[in-house]
Amino acid sequence: MSSSQQPQTTAVVTGASRGFGLGIAAALIDRGHRVVGVARTAEALADLRRELGVAFIPVVADAADAETARILIEQYQPTLLVLNAGATPVTGTVHEQSWESFSRNWHVDTQHAFHWIRAALRQPLAPDSLVVAMSSGAALRGSPLSGGYAGAKAMIRFLASYAADESRRAALGIRFATVLPQLTPATELGAAGVAAYAQRQGIDIATFATALEPLLTPATVGAEIARLCQDTGNRDEHRVYELTGHGLHAMA
Repeated sequence: MSSSQQPQTTAVVTGASRGFGLGIAAALIDRGHRVVGVARTAEALADLRRELGVAFIPVVADAADAETARILIEQYQPTLLVLNAGATPVTGTVHEQSWESFSRNWHVDTQHAFHWIRAALRQPLAPDSLVVAMSSGAALRGSPLSGGYAGAKAMIRFLASYAADESRRAALGIRFATVLPQLTPATELGAAGVAAYAQRQGIDIATFATALEPLLTPATVGAEIARLCQDTGNRDEHRVYELTGHGLHAMA
């Protein structure tokens, strides 16, 4: 984006320093948004600032902390939240997990979505604002090698649905969307999952990944989320999408 262009809106992207979050931040800036990128890794955020320029505002913080959500929404008044932060699940069958490893994604992914969605309703965000909750295809099909990951991601979808109902009841005019990305080896988290499931099936990673083609990439995710943000839709509604290498597909 040239220095003469002014960002049109402010977006907050959690988990912005890598993977899907990085792709989303880059795509939104490319389309004229100012992006507040939240992550815990200062060095990665600094690198991203150098890459994306002044339209990217790095914030080193724990996205799963309630005060992080409240303070950043109050400070930046975003009209777009992309709730992408999450922990890499511990790989193992259910009997190989401890409760701590099994519940990891509830304490990070789900807790973070809860705090941000709650803050969006309580501030509240301005009418016509959009909250995009990044869930997972595992929420539809399960994920027996990642502990409570699938359940944690399914709860994110429920949270967004509950929030849309409350927005409607209070006439807030906030829109909510849940996106369920397909498993992909193109991110650190996805690569670990692909490797585990390939081993479970007794095949090599390349063979397993063939069934996922066209592979979902951070660039594709970024482009599709940016496109979703341009769809004004109806206030107070909750839309759900699967996201594959072919793009977004609205679910009934």
